[in-house]
Amino acid sequence: MLSKKECVAMLLAGGQGSRLFTLTSKIAKPAVPFGGKYRIIDFPLSNCINSGIDTVGVLTQYEPLELNDYIGNGQPWDLDRMYGGVHILSPYQAKKGSEWYKGTANAIYQNMSFIKRYNPEYVLILSGDHIYKMNYHKMLDFHKERGADVTVATIEVPLEEASRFGVVNVGEGNQIVEFEEKPKKPKSNLASMGIYIFNAEKLYKYLEEDEQKEKTSNDFGKNILPSMLADGQRMFAYVFSGYWKDVGTIDSLYEANMDLLGSNPSFDISDSDWKIHSKNPIAPPHYIGLNGEVKGSIVALGCEIEGKVENSILSANVTVEEGACVSGSVIFSGCTVKKGAKVINTIIDENAVIGENAVVGSAEEPKKITVLGRELVVAEGEVIEGGKIVEGVK
Repeated sequence: MLSKKECVAMLLAGGQGSRLFTLTSKIAKPAVPFGGKYRIIDFPLSNCINSGIDTVGVLTQYEPLELNDYIGNGQPWDLDRMYGGVHILSPYQAKKGSEWYKGTANAIYQNMSFIKRYNPEYVLILSGDHIYKMNYHKMLDFHKERGADVTVATIEVPLEEASRFGVVNVGEGNQIVEFEEKPKKPKSNLASMGIYIFNAEKLYKYLEEDEQKEKTSNDFGKNILPSMLADGQRMFAYVFSGYWKDVGTIDSLYEANMDLLGSNPSFDISDSDWKIHSKNPIAPPHYIGLNGEVKGSIVALGCEIEGKVENSILSANVTVEEGACVSGSVIFSGCTVKKGAKVINTIIDENAVIGENAVVGSAEEPKKITVLGRELVVAEGEVIEGGKIVEGVK
């Protein structure tokens, strides 16, 4: 008989990511590139294996093709296991019919049979759209020590920003006494990170009960957790103190990328003690020509730099021709910036071409991030103003 797994992780990766506009027109949000050589989903997957959790269900729904292809058999994250490993879980047709995932809780409910295959004591629920390094095993130890039924990962945010989040109010020993969903006047600055550890049997019970209700959003924050609180279940807040960024908007995605730069970056992506694994293309080392210049930037394999790159992040196989300048920008793989072109404070999706002497973005309004979609061709001499979002090839 196969041994049971102590903890199984369920990674919610089916979101459309509509606030990322053209960047998610063809791919799911967790598949969006990040930091030159990563994708957003690399962070929770790496956190799992670094925390000793080797069984992960990845729940996909919106535009799953590229994400499924990227994860493959899980080998880059050491998740290619004979028993356990990583599994792609999409909505499927069952005897009683089929339906799209209606909410976070319903997505897990539809895949309870996967969890039960491993007979775990605990289930870890994760989101696929956050940038952070976290030891889930420490959270699990906290959960056990408190004798909790569910533990919610939280992070302290400025009180004036707390109304943007689901807020957890706690009593003695960080026991949760109240949930507030985006309160106008928050009583606490502990924001939920959307990361939960459940005792497996309690999770099954509340998912099944929620599924029977007529009026429910099938959501953990709106339905499952408040129901457990109302029933007097033991619920605790685990306070996380490291870097964490929800990259669900253009501004937050841009900021998180910029946090990697400088001599003292806000987020150390090269920490050998907590390696972030990724699946990278095979490419030669990057090349900087005699007239090329790179300052304060991350440049991935296969890039050819004949122009100037400063305070920017370039993914694999990006070409910056002579006389071109890239500043404060994030450029995904396969793009070309032709002679004399200027790219400022911009995110450019894969395989776009910026024509000669074109100007994209603005240095005058650095908070207005310009976004260009994949495979877009910007004409020679064309000017695209700061803050504009241009759709890519359909």
